[in-house]
Amino acid sequence: MRSRLLLLALVAAACGPTEDPFPAPDAWGGTTGPGGPTVEFTDADLGEHCAYLTGGPEDADHHNLQVMYDGYLLLPWAPENGGGGLTFFDFTDPCVPAKVGETYAEGMRETHSMAFGTVGGREYLAVDYHFGDVEPDGGDRGEDEEVEVEGGVGFWDITDKTDPQWVGELALPGYDYPDAYLRVTLSNFWQGDYVYASSGFGGIFIIDASDPADPQLVSQYQFTPNMLVGSFHVFGNRGVATSAGLTRMVLVDLDDPLDPQPVLGGDLLIDDSTGAEAPYYFANLGGPYALFARKDEGGGPILYDISDENRRPSFVGEAYTDDGSGGYVFLQEDHLFFGDSDFASIYDASDPTAPVEVLRLDLQGDLDTLTPVGNVAIASVDSGAVPGQSSAVIPWRTTLDRRGPRVGMTSPADGERGVASTGRVGLSFDEMIEPMSVFAGSFRVADPDGEPVPGQFNTQENLVNFTPDEDLLSDATYTVTVPAGGVTDVSGNVLEADVVFTFETAP
Repeated sequence: MRSRLLLLALVAAACGPTEDPFPAPDAWGGTTGPGGPTVEFTDADLGEHCAYLTGGPEDADHHNLQVMYDGYLLLPWAPENGGGGLTFFDFTDPCVPAKVGETYAEGMRETHSMAFGTVGGREYLAVDYHFGDVEPDGGDRGEDEEVEVEGGVGFWDITDKTDPQWVGELALPGYDYPDAYLRVTLSNFWQGDYVYASSGFGGIFIIDASDPADPQLVSQYQFTPNMLVGSFHVFGNRGVATSAGLTRMVLVDLDDPLDPQPVLGGDLLIDDSTGAEAPYYFANLGGPYALFARKDEGGGPILYDISDENRRPSFVGEAYTDDGSGGYVFLQEDHLFFGDSDFASIYDASDPTAPVEVLRLDLQGDLDTLTPVGNVAIASVDSGAVPGQSSAVIPWRTTLDRRGPRVGMTSPADGERGVASTGRVGLSFDEMIEPMSVFAGSFRVADPDGEPVPGQFNTQENLVNFTPDEDLLSDATYTVTVPAGGVTDVSGNVLEADVVFTFETAP
């Protein structure tokens, strides 16, 4: 027996250590830009405006969501009827933001999401697109006057942050402006080769974006009964369709990325804690939750748990403001950031069943958006702003963000069986992720032999997706590992603990 063990040890020594087929988790090379905020604040600084963000000379003071990308803050600026651009900032000192690059594009329209994709080694952003005057020559349109208006999805090449370039657009059928909600593009989501455009009663348009300079419409999906789709979030093989200003949410199966199918039990109306229907302006995802910005008869966030694929989504908690009317809501770790029209609020949601308002912020105008970036928040208004003050940087806590991101749910779920060979893998984090940190070493998908599955990565706010280059094997077990020290949040904090799960494909 002793001789046999010695022989095995000698064989193992001769073979040497097994080489890891994946890159190291932190071998992604870092960001081009310097990263998120690096300045701490005093108690007296909290809640006070310390800077204002503006776009180019054509900026119409109409701002919404802003996010960190490749170590820079990215500000899109455009009104509903088109004409705007992108500005990148060095945001390390958020109270002294420095412009890095800026470009105007006539087709840029107000955008409510940041859909990023990488094609052929270049980086792209999909936004809402609009072209054409609603009122010719700035006057009233007569009954007999016809004005050509089109809109849909536009694409920026953002590889060079000092000089982003508009490279293409796709006009979608049925686009109708100035119907600001009913038949226009309201948001976009990018996964693999496809961009999903939420288009009100037009439903979801699925666009082949494998060539952003020449995007192609490949499919359109409309719900039964029809739904006013405001946003469509995708992670892995799941899609979450939410409405614009109404109460409905529909979960869909995306085993086939071109053929969404409603999930049994996943079509529901959002209720508050009393069981009454709660209209919401827009919705978002973060951690295990769907997040709703209640509107009309009061504001405040509503949380639903959507993490269990075998269970109907369930009410978790809410906070109510009788003087608000919600716009957008975001999750950063255990805090919610909420635009409530006349003001914005930050909630401590460490107990998600009962979020508590901890700070209220003001900015003149329709304050719909409050975006978290480390220890500051960016309040943005989309109308009624003081000129040059449509986005304000506001410290909300004194210390820097030092905690890494955490995974709240995955698709496929751990141990899930019967996954289609066309399946993708998605992660929902509890805060926004730096897209550059997501690559083959920090998001590992291994085949049954432990070898890497090649594919594409997409990061959009809190959601991260992997799309295989080829269909998966049938009747096979795949292992997904998100190792500690790889994926980072927008402040540069790394994932602190390994996340490992498996799934089996269908025979």
